[in-house]
Amino acid sequence: MTAKQQVKHLLDFIDNSPSPWHAVASVETAIQKFHFVRLDETAKWQLQAGGRYYVVRDDSSIVLFVVGRKVPAESGFKIVGAHTDSPGFRIRPNGATVSDGLVRLGVEIYGGPILATFTDRDLSLAGRISFLGDGKQLMHKPVRFDQPLLRLPNLAIHMNRGVNEDGLKLHKQNELPLLLAQLTAEQLPKPYFLELLARTSGVDAAQILSWDLAVYDTQKGALWGANEEFYADSQIDNLASCHAALRALLDDTVLDSAQSTLVCAFFDHEEIGSESHIGAGGSFLTDVLQRIHIATATEREDSARALAQSFLISADMAHAYQPNFPAAYDADHRVFVNKGPVIKSNANRRYSSESVSIARFIQWCEEAGVPHQRYTHRSDLPCGSTIGPIASAKLGIRSVDIGCPMWAMHSVRESAGVQDHGYMIRVLRRFFSD
Repeated sequence: MTAKQQVKHLLDFIDNSPSPWHAVASVETAIQKFHFVRLDETAKWQLQAGGRYYVVRDDSSIVLFVVGRKVPAESGFKIVGAHTDSPGFRIRPNGATVSDGLVRLGVEIYGGPILATFTDRDLSLAGRISFLGDGKQLMHKPVRFDQPLLRLPNLAIHMNRGVNEDGLKLHKQNELPLLLAQLTAEQLPKPYFLELLARTSGVDAAQILSWDLAVYDTQKGALWGANEEFYADSQIDNLASCHAALRALLDDTVLDSAQSTLVCAFFDHEEIGSESHIGAGGSFLTDVLQRIHIATATEREDSARALAQSFLISADMAHAYQPNFPAAYDADHRVFVNKGPVIKSNANRRYSSESVSIARFIQWCEEAGVPHQRYTHRSDLPCGSTIGPIASAKLGIRSVDIGCPMWAMHSVRESAGVQDHGYMIRVLRRFFSD
């Protein structure tokens, strides 16, 4: 595929993945024709050299791997880690309220979104529901409202005269509930929101016990720019990295000739610190790697030998230079859209990169014919972080933090460069093939 074709494929992937639960389902759909076998964590695993497998934990985190021709003790693991979640709003348990004839949904802020970007957008809901099946068995099901369902209307400038000078400031408790409907009755019927979920999911309202629902923007992704050299969508951070890693792994040459065991680990909950049973701070990846060891190792110390030879690429998006705001960047470390993957460094280990891991990634870029850039944050601004330092510390393996440059990170509508996505797929493919 050309870079533009890869990005069109990416936009379809994002638009089909409006929540972390849908993102994992999209990954499952993508790997079906490549004969990956789903493993159950409660069952005993039987793995074969060259076998293709995946594990899902709690519907929103997934680890997929190809068992190498060489055992991990001899060749280690090659891991690309990314995350399935994005900042935004989540619906409160008792979210639906009515006042002045309008139904509103109360929200909690998830992670660190740019709140103002959610105003005046065609918003909707996606996630999963938990319910009792016909045999009283607890079941889960993804749910998505395709139509624009919600809105956060801005206050008119006549009532907020300073908005252009002071910026839009929204009270997190009082001014974020989303408008859903207008009622003729004075009081909200008790099962109102459950009935909405029932109509969309096909599950009887009386069976629905709970839900995890994210707010998403219904506008589809698009190419833009005079030469369509840019693209825009929601959740580019970090579904673009998930997509690039997946496309690199699913290359026929990579799959058919893997000597090392290749791993893609896509975690939920990165945007809120990763400390959960499905986040990078939990045991998920460790558990999977240990079970691969059990299935392939012959001696007890093989596990330590394998990890000592392993490498983790933490793939997350990077801050591209925006010329309207030059003061936000370190002048010596500006990175540009469509100029190649970014290697991210931080002396306080907010990123996992260090000189050896950086040098190795530069080698892979050069071997793949891919340009690279170097980034560090301004010293007077707090730096974000990734799964890299967390997963690297838990596993005890070398890691580098990299990502494609993008604009408006954590906006409901983000932008990035078409060429960079193609570059990222190429270098990750080289990493898996090394």
